[in-house]
Amino acid sequence: MSKNLNLKLEDKNTLHLKVCNVLRKAILQGDFEPGQRLIQSELADSLGVSRMPIRESLRKLESEGLVKLEPHRGAIVKAMNVEDIEEIYHLRACLEKLAVEQSVPHLTAGDISELKRLMEEMEGTEDPEVFVQANISYHHLLIKRCNWNRLLSFIETLWNGFPQQTPTLLPGQMDLSNQEHQQILDAVNEKDESKAAVLVSEHIKRTGEALVNSLG
Repeated sequence: MSKNLNLKLEDKNTLHLKVCNVLRKAILQGDFEPGQRLIQSELADSLGVSRMPIRESLRKLESEGLVKLEPHRGAIVKAMNVEDIEEIYHLRACLEKLAVEQSVPHLTAGDISELKRLMEEMEGTEDPEVFVQANISYHHLLIKRCNWNRLLSFIETLWNGFPQQTPTLLPGQMDLSNQEHQQILDAVNEKDESKAAVLVSEHIKRTGEALVNSLG
């Protein structure tokens, strides 16, 4: 395979996440053409890994709508649809705003302490994979106490529908997100659910717009 794919292998426990991030970035940046077949053996050789993390990564990318796994053909790169990204982030901004407003009044002292710990973890790392996992936990915890199960189910579908790994795609995303996460946490500490909800919504909209612009 002629693509130059770079992979750091320091942490074997997150190997499939690292592989997934590399492949996702390559697809989003157009290094692979829509309709191109991704051959597991060639990807494994290019990245210097076994086929197992390649298979796991391709299944994850299929759930995100970036590839399609076809019998006897393997993974086929799907066409990138900017409108899909805009729709997903707009829906997330609206639905997570509702969920945060429902959840914040019921967050426990332990929940808030964990939000602070996750903030410190995000601020203290330069590793995008570590940041991403803490970021996912942070957003999930913000809506943990929402008791509208259908709303949470809709949000989970949207989270699965497109990657949260924007730090690997957008320069400066980690620093900017940390600032926005701190503002959200301040509103949570103030028990101001309306302010926290608006800040979460604006944070998601800003990220979505930046991602669309980066692909333009």
